[in-house]
Amino acid sequence: MQIIENNLLKEKVYIEKTESGITLICIPKEKSIKKYAICGIGFGSNDNHFILQKEKKEIKNPDGVAHFLEHKLFEQENGQNSLDVLASLGIDANAYTTNDHTAYLFECTDNFYKGLDELFNYIQNPYFTDENVEKEKGIISQEINMYDDEADWKVYINAMKALYHKNPIRIDVAGSIDSINKITKETLYDTYNSFYVPSNMVVVVSGDFKPEEIFKEIKNRINIKNVVPAKKIEEKENLEINQKEINEKMDISLPTFIFAFKVDPEEKEKLKRAIAIEILLELIIGQSTDLYENLYENGNIFEDVMPTFEWSRDYAHILIQGKSNDVEIVKEKLLNKINDLKKNGIEDKQFERAKRKIYGNYVREFNDVSQVALLFIANYFRQINPFEYVENYKIISKEYVENILKEVFDEKNMVKSTINPY
Repeated sequence: MQIIENNLLKEKVYIEKTESGITLICIPKEKSIKKYAICGIGFGSNDNHFILQKEKKEIKNPDGVAHFLEHKLFEQENGQNSLDVLASLGIDANAYTTNDHTAYLFECTDNFYKGLDELFNYIQNPYFTDENVEKEKGIISQEINMYDDEADWKVYINAMKALYHKNPIRIDVAGSIDSINKITKETLYDTYNSFYVPSNMVVVVSGDFKPEEIFKEIKNRINIKNVVPAKKIEEKENLEINQKEINEKMDISLPTFIFAFKVDPEEKEKLKRAIAIEILLELIIGQSTDLYENLYENGNIFEDVMPTFEWSRDYAHILIQGKSNDVEIVKEKLLNKINDLKKNGIEDKQFERAKRKIYGNYVREFNDVSQVALLFIANYFRQINPFEYVENYKIISKEYVENILKEVFDEKNMVKSTINPY
């Protein structure tokens, strides 16, 4: 067992790689009433193209298989749905699919080990038939149609299409109605057997646990054989954007927008750069900035503007999303602010304030068993130990942040996505 300790956060994390190949992570929280468990699989919506290692066979799945698998795993051969079983125990359970992983999770105050039994039962015992796969297609089709009617989702997907030429992130995680109609039970079983293997899995638990005991309990529940997972084939992209803007109309009351900047995912200092970008977003359009106050007081923005940096192994981009009656005014003032910071530099006091706020946001995640577990899952698939945030935070200088500003906030790598009212 490996023990990683951070004295500044006063946190310890216990990590063990089992003989079966699965990685176990425990973040003990003494006297915590709530317990949280999450199992992550290194298979997401971007992973539709891969090579089976044993057969040396190349596979190109229809879009949406990862999300389809996530839905179907809860259905058991005895006719029960594992979500219903967990709910009957007073356990709050869920699952989600991202571009680079799928996760199954639950939290509770009681019946934790019964919840763990059910979690490993449905993850390790898939049950797909022609009938239940066809039934699920109707359910997921409704979900796809529902999201197609959501302006906030549509403006995001359009931003991805504008940024990327061929990276699968430009496709809805759920796929399309056409693509999911191509999914069969054989597709699901072949994909499950290729990726749902111990060496491609990580389990994170957080709560009042003794690491040795909880690791023993988890290992006793693992009964799937470890094989070499399929080798993913990634679509490499350059920094050139696909198109400058995408504009659509929907039945909404206020225009919604995203300004996005394409960022090089191959950067070696990914984590350090990510922290610098978060600091920059706080300096550019955080709620206490003069830009935000000016836009809000003049009625140029409504509700909160959401600046985020999304990144994984094969993509990276900055998003600034909000609602406005005059998107062009927002774009003009945003670029003016960026150019002003490039020209005149960042004030020391503003830099320290933004840096402290970003650090405070990070520390708060460690105070909640669910947030810290989700933090470790997401960063596991980025091959990053979250304690590295603290180490990088300490060495980030204003000069480094100013260099990142000039490097990534480049107008030629910027796209605009808008959804306007009819």
